[in-house]
Amino acid sequence: MSLPAALPEAERDIDARFLADWSGMVRGVPGALYRPRSVEEVSAILRHCHQQALPVTIQGGLTGLAGGGVPADGDVVVNLERMAQIEHIDELEGIMTVQAGATLQAVQEAASRAGWYFPVDFGARGSCQVGGNAATNAGGERVIRYGTMRDSVLGLEAVLADGTVLSSLTRLVKNSAGLDLRFLFIGSEGTLGIITRLRLKLQPMPASAAAAFAAAPDMHALACLLRDLKRAPGVNLTVFEFMSGEFVAAASRLAGRSCPLDGRYPWYVLIESAEHAESGGALQRALERALESGRIADCAVSASLADTDAFWQLRHSIPELLAGLKPTVNFDCGLPWAEMEGFVDRVNAAMRARYPDAAHLFFGHLGDNNIHLMSGPHRVEDLHAVEAQVYAQLRGREGTISAEHGIGFIKKPFLGYTRSAAELDVLRRLKAALDPRNILNPGRVLD
Repeated sequence: MSLPAALPEAERDIDARFLADWSGMVRGVPGALYRPRSVEEVSAILRHCHQQALPVTIQGGLTGLAGGGVPADGDVVVNLERMAQIEHIDELEGIMTVQAGATLQAVQEAASRAGWYFPVDFGARGSCQVGGNAATNAGGERVIRYGTMRDSVLGLEAVLADGTVLSSLTRLVKNSAGLDLRFLFIGSEGTLGIITRLRLKLQPMPASAAAAFAAAPDMHALACLLRDLKRAPGVNLTVFEFMSGEFVAAASRLAGRSCPLDGRYPWYVLIESAEHAESGGALQRALERALESGRIADCAVSASLADTDAFWQLRHSIPELLAGLKPTVNFDCGLPWAEMEGFVDRVNAAMRARYPDAAHLFFGHLGDNNIHLMSGPHRVEDLHAVEAQVYAQLRGREGTISAEHGIGFIKKPFLGYTRSAAELDVLRRLKAALDPRNILNPGRVLD
């Protein structure tokens, strides 16, 4: 039996980049920073913190929008950026073993070099880490075809609050030998353990994507278009990203992105379909039918990679919008399709009436029920009231206050809006069982 690893040396002179995430929240200055290189070092750190009852803030790439990685005064920060190795790729079966600090982009590129494809994707790919992606069950732009991060994780390794290393690094798609422990940690936001290693399921390289950018008269038309495209022969949807007309106008103004369509429309959608040679043109034929039926008002079909890239540049204008409209409140809601149009109408009317000088930009991933809202600029003292106004519209509608960004600190006061008292009680009991001294990401998700 090997001896436990020694506690690595802590950093005391802590750079400002470890004090905040993309939410803009700042809470304080931590007492110590650890950047471990191995699971043994993570275990030693947590064993020490458990014995001393020291609060631990766990950090990945700090691209979160819920404040989950932001430390308070005196916290011990465990940042996983040095645990970034792509350890092994099984090219026969399409399985990758990777440390949790590897960036999403590094995982994607390693998979591609091996002739495989890792489908989880979003704009922060160069900075976010796959451990954090799993801890928040991140989604992104291709959930409609491949599912969330949960669907790409076959197994994982995690370190519990007392330093115990729990290895559940299965490589099997089917395993019914008791509870699947990986699902305790995927989506737990670091409150039950630190994910240190993952075994990822890779996908075959997709066929060439056909892309289009279309305009629709209303949200109901978008939902009907999505249904029709999912049913259309030869169309293999991988992307269905919608944007309000206000979003496109703001992206044009603040990010210098031009809209591919002339005129102003209430809604736009970026569509991609993985088209095989025998069904080539299927997306274009389906969109022609949508034009004839009035589902869409106009459409541009990509004729080149440059066209497709221009479509995506418009959708990926989020950093420029965040900078141009700050302070913003950023929402990540989920709703059944049938509820979305009413939700948008109610929220838009209420926000325009109460905050007429702010922009209210809707966008998201309709195929996986995810609608985002970026609202700003707002006075700092109004931020909580803005959140309460939007989240109140989710009550009783089978929705969620967070479809992919997690709860962290920022959304915690509203968790009960879309999770029942019984669910919250079970979450608290799990936390108490696995982290009885409440050292792991304390104050996140639940008090």
